[in-house]
Amino acid sequence: MREVPARDDAAAPDGAAAWAALLAGEVPAAHGPGAALAERYGPLVARDGPLVIAQLGQSLDGFIASRTGHAEFVTGPEDREHLHRLRALVDAVVVGAGTVAADDCRLTVRAVAGEHPVRVVLDPSARSPRGAAVLTDGAAPTLWVVGEDAVVAGRLAGHVELLRLPAPGRRLAPAEVLAALARRGLDRVLVEGGGRTVSGFLAAGALHRLFLTTAPMLIGDGVPGIRFPGADHLSGAVRAPVRRFVLGEDLCTELRLRD
Repeated sequence: MREVPARDDAAAPDGAAAWAALLAGEVPAAHGPGAALAERYGPLVARDGPLVIAQLGQSLDGFIASRTGHAEFVTGPEDREHLHRLRALVDAVVVGAGTVAADDCRLTVRAVAGEHPVRVVLDPSARSPRGAAVLTDGAAPTLWVVGEDAVVAGRLAGHVELLRLPAPGRRLAPAEVLAALARRGLDRVLVEGGGRTVSGFLAAGALHRLFLTTAPMLIGDGVPGIRFPGADHLSGAVRAPVRRFVLGEDLCTELRLRD
């Protein structure tokens, strides 16, 4: 990727020019009003080939929602803007059916400039509410991934494509999902939630990057974030090079899991 000089403050006081360059697949110079954007997102844009990233926001004690499922909001507005920037930089955003049912998320780009990604719902049993925004709003294409034997009754909205994949034990294999997306030209993927879905992609070794934003909050008991079969000894724990960014009151840690 070529380096693009950032415009001066008068032309882009909020880094808009740098963000436009990133959206165009160009890396801005790491100085001027777009320096923070260049530092944070430049490595993602500069990477050639497939890219699978994940993002979660959690409390200090590792929960992404309360025990009743209330999650609005764990992290602050700066982290939500960061999430929208990640959406704008990928081809597809992936969530599990539980996230659709709990949050009725739209998965579109609203907080910043950028195109909406294809929305991918992993739903082995086809249990997502049929009135969910991703299945009804027509704002962006939706790929509804269900098990081969899942029952899907009625007609789907025009923006929704149904994809059936093997789902032994009511689980969709991350490798199968990513292969299906790649066949559709969707090589840059954001796994957005929930904790179980992100953890599944992490445990499968499918993630190149994980953005984990921690808010200065203690929930005490609730919906856990990252969970996967752990190591018996800390020598087997997942360790990775990291970068850290301050997002308002929150701290975002980026783990480089694969090159």
